[in-house]
Amino acid sequence: MIQQKTDTALFLKGNLFILIATIFFGVNIPVVKLLIPHWMSAMDVSAFRLFGGCVLFWLASLFVRTEPIAKKDWLSLILGGAVGLFSFIYLFNLSLSYADPIDVSIIMTLPPVFVIIIGVIFMHRRVSWLELLGVAIAFAGAIVVIVSGRAKDSDGSHLFGDLLALASALCYAIYLVITERPSKTYRPVTMLRWVFLFSAVPAVFLLPALPHAEIFHDISFQPWALIAFVVICPTFLAYFLVSPAIRLIGSELVSIYQYLVPVVATVASVAIGICGIHAAQIAAMAIVIGGMALTTIAARKRRRKS
Repeated sequence: MIQQKTDTALFLKGNLFILIATIFFGVNIPVVKLLIPHWMSAMDVSAFRLFGGCVLFWLASLFVRTEPIAKKDWLSLILGGAVGLFSFIYLFNLSLSYADPIDVSIIMTLPPVFVIIIGVIFMHRRVSWLELLGVAIAFAGAIVVIVSGRAKDSDGSHLFGDLLALASALCYAIYLVITERPSKTYRPVTMLRWVFLFSAVPAVFLLPALPHAEIFHDISFQPWALIAFVVICPTFLAYFLVSPAIRLIGSELVSIYQYLVPVVATVASVAIGICGIHAAQIAAMAIVIGGMALTTIAARKRRRKS
């Protein structure tokens, strides 16, 4: 009886961890939209997030146990940070300079789809037809987002923002593929302190524009509170919550929570008042989530058979 209560408590704890992380990821989208372009540019937010994350993870490494990195894993960490993570964060912030935050949140559910495609094309992984059907459905939802965005475009900027979000999702998928082996080998802080350090190297080129950001020329508290949230919550704390959540409830259940990100982003965007939701966005969200759910179920069945 005591063991059952303990298992239930750990299960609830794991779900609470990933739910908080999901809320952080979802709320981050409209928060960044509030900062861009009035207070900061996409380059400024990216610099804050990359350098801030780097500093916080290295500070955290002073208080937790870390492992030495094997020579064979250095290239993955360098490419994962300097190419994957840097490109993902920069393109994500740039997309919010042009596109609707709800559209961006829907498109950003696609990295697992891109991971499957990369695995099939470059690693010759075998997937079921049901998984491919799920991928096709998810992409159909993304197309609905892009087409509906284009319909309300006057200068093509909204379409450009959606395409940037799509490129950002692809970059994050590349990051996941590159760092797959190290992420299974090392503790999160051990890996992420190096990944963020290497992502900060190309971010140096973003620094010259930073002093010109409006946030440094206004005494308002709001923008500093917003950028502090972006650096601390979705960039730093969420990773600490995701790792124990995977350990407590498993990666499959954790991955299901990613479907809540556009829901949280939509609720937050509407509540803040930065945009309204349209029927096409609701349809696109349902299509993408349906496709992702089908892919997840099919992948789970394939793994059980093998």
